[in-house]
Amino acid sequence: MKKSILALCALSFLAPATLSAHCQVPCGIYDDNNVIQKMHTDFVTVEKAAKQIIELSKDPAKNAHQLTRWINNKESHAQAIQETVLNYFLAQRLKTDEADKETYLAKLTLCHKVIVTAMKCKQSTDPAHVATLHDLLHDFEKHFGEKK
Repeated sequence: MKKSILALCALSFLAPATLSAHCQVPCGIYDDNNVIQKMHTDFVTVEKAAKQIIELSKDPAKNAHQLTRWINNKESHAQAIQETVLNYFLAQRLKTDEADKETYLAKLTLCHKVIVTAMKCKQSTDPAHVATLHDLLHDFEKHFGEKK
């Protein structure tokens, strides 16, 4: 019995330290349109947070707690967009064997633009970055969304 427990303990060190919701196996249960819709929801939160931060910054001493909450929310939702593009679309949905090289490069470039623009949204409340992210996500949906 002790040997079995020791063997299990030893094997547990070989297991990954963290588990994610998606194991990157071609299980077929994920729907690109649902994933893209979640990215739009994350965007709406980034957009609202940026506006709230600008408004609350007019009196930062009075609004310090709310400012902190909105900043944290803006950053976490922008990060979620980045992680979705990186871990779902770049790792799993963008294929090097696209119909043609131009399609592949266009999708790859779009992924990079979304990641960088989401980063800029994390770093500031500039409405231009928010507007750019909005447009990129709609373009992203055209390239990656499934036609139903």
